[in-house]
Amino acid sequence: MSAAAAPSRPGALVRAQKRLDGSALYIFTGLAVVYLLLPVFVIILFSFNDPAGKSNFVWQGFTLEYWMDPLGVPGLANAVFLSLLIAFVSTIVATILGTLIGLALVRYEFSLRGATNALIFIPMATPEIVLGASLLTMFVSIGGPPFFPLSPVTILIAHIMFNISYVVVTVRARLTGFPRHLEEASMDLGATEWTTFWKVTFPLILPGIVAAALLAFSLSIDDFVITNFTAGKTQTFPMFIYAKYRIGIPVEVNVIGTIIFLVAVGTVGITTLARIRADARARRSL
Repeated sequence: MSAAAAPSRPGALVRAQKRLDGSALYIFTGLAVVYLLLPVFVIILFSFNDPAGKSNFVWQGFTLEYWMDPLGVPGLANAVFLSLLIAFVSTIVATILGTLIGLALVRYEFSLRGATNALIFIPMATPEIVLGASLLTMFVSIGGPPFFPLSPVTILIAHIMFNISYVVVTVRARLTGFPRHLEEASMDLGATEWTTFWKVTFPLILPGIVAAALLAFSLSIDDFVITNFTAGKTQTFPMFIYAKYRIGIPVEVNVIGTIIFLVAVGTVGITTLARIRADARARRSL
């Protein structure tokens, strides 16, 4: 019996090792996801906290009071509205310019294509504190107050500048492996280049454009370092949080953060489904 059972032990060990190797990836992935989402969970949890004082760092009890009036703190409504406005406008402008640049870099050969590719990555590789200081120097050197005062306009210019790079990279990734034969078939059937773009190209790259816009919006509404250099007396939502940190972050900040997170997750989910459907249509047309 023992002689017959002995050869089976190495086989059992090999099978156990294979099962462990197969589950290790899922275990590490799960731990990484938990690590990434833990701060978000804390934000959501403490949006229902009922602190005794101004500090919202210790759990005191459950309440929905702050969800009933999430903009109740003086100055919070203006800061949130300004951040949303700057993020929305900068996203629209950066997405349009970045998409056009991405199309040009992928579709066309021109003399400065290599240099343009390299320049696109400079805002992404430059530390934010260096970029913010450089922008401040530029705004002051070209006029400064009162001719060119630091204001929401300077914040908007800065956000458009660093968002363009992220949009270009995202759109270029979507254009890689694009089925060009669909465009050729469209033009063979008599469609103009403009019609082909709106009827064939744009719907297929739309999920990538939306993903780039979502990334640009999140980077804009989240930015503090560059905004702090270019804001002057203007106060955005991140700057409001930094100012309140010294005396205690109000619960309303957690409520606003939770709302933004839930809207972002919902939008990403819808975008992902749209991209899957677009890819499925493209595969069926092949």
